[in-house]
Amino acid sequence: MEASALRVNEGKKAVVNAGGENYNCFAIKTKVVTDADKMDDVVREYAKPLLENGDTLFISEKMLACTQGRAIRIKTIKPGFLARLLSRFVMKSPAGIGLSMPETMQCALDECGAPRILLAAFVGAVGKLFRKRGWFYKVAGYKAACIDGPCSYTIPPYNECVVLAPKDPDGAAKAASDTLGGATVLVVDINDLGGSILGRSHPVDDKRILELLRQNPLGQSSESTPMGILRPMKEMASSITGDS
Repeated sequence: MEASALRVNEGKKAVVNAGGENYNCFAIKTKVVTDADKMDDVVREYAKPLLENGDTLFISEKMLACTQGRAIRIKTIKPGFLARLLSRFVMKSPAGIGLSMPETMQCALDECGAPRILLAAFVGAVGKLFRKRGWFYKVAGYKAACIDGPCSYTIPPYNECVVLAPKDPDGAAKAASDTLGGATVLVVDINDLGGSILGRSHPVDDKRILELLRQNPLGQSSESTPMGILRPMKEMASSITGDS
């Protein structure tokens, strides 16, 4: 694989900054990854030839979940009464469907348990009274926050699937790091409203990484770029145009 596989998606910046330090931010194009693929094989084929010393590889939690068979055809999900009820109170976000449809809410109930989701719903309602957002997911946890519903812009076959949170993201990041000879690997959940780091092969400054990834550089539609690289710049960013 040639270095031309490194790209900057449309509307994203090639240079990002956090704490006064500049980084190149690249995306990596892959094939459509499914449960027929192994994460380590995908990383070895698409990322390893492109890495340089000091790089950090970040992987979409959705791609990892798909390799683990965590994508479920929506037509196979049968939401119950509680899922249909609770989904009515979920605010629809421009960043994705989240738990605003009965099928995704049913997955949250299955993954987290009804007591936890009910408690999260109560806490979330209290948060709304104080105009505080995100309390629901603080209680429900990452398994609920990561559930991704089908969207028209999502690359097939995932435009007809609900994708659950990946299993053991720390373990997957460490295994990928071993495949790459010890490079830092992160499993991230990033969208246009923010994000979180789910898995780490090495300790990192979460705040710094999330600031560097704030532009949501990956793409799950026609871009087919579920992985990316953060590369510390050796020269001042002022000599480089930030936009692709």
